[in-house]
Amino acid sequence: EEEGLFKLEHKKKIPYLPKKIGVITSLTGAVIKDIIHRVTDRFPVHLCIWPVMVQGGNAAEEITTAINGFNLLDDGIKPDVIIVARGGGSIEDLWPFNEEIVVRAVFNSVIPIISAVGHETDYTLIDLVADLRAPTPTAAATIDSPVESDSKDNVPILPAVVSESPNNDIEEIGRAH
Repeated sequence: EEEGLFKLEHKKKIPYLPKKIGVITSLTGAVIKDIIHRVTDRFPVHLCIWPVMVQGGNAAEEITTAINGFNLLDDGIKPDVIIVARGGGSIEDLWPFNEEIVVRAVFNSVIPIISAVGHETDYTLIDLVADLRAPTPTAAATIDSPVESDSKDNVPILPAVVSESPNNDIEEIGRAH
């Protein structure tokens, strides 16, 4: 709190029409499937997935490595926004998202970050430092990907954006473990 890590003035704006969304989560849970499904249904965008452990002894380090890794990518492949996600669990399961190294990595990220950890009633320190907190991982994908038909009526530049973006491309960028 003293360092201003949670202050609103440090929050970055979440892009309305990202061309690339970075996702940091486990590949083995329902969370990644939900995010892919939601984005695929709503708006064609390139997903860059950085698989990590989301609980346990190495999780905080892997999450930090993924956040820093996305930020170190060249501008051509760097995502426009990052979703850090995991499903619900006990406070012990969610603890890596309270670790100082994760909080500082989120704060120092030049890429806007959406925290999507746990369920609506779960709160971790990453929620306070992130540029936006989504109540669930599925909600994060919804926030980050408008419904394509709605966007066509409201954004005149959409055809150029859609024609330049891959049609729901999904790639695995890095592996922290």
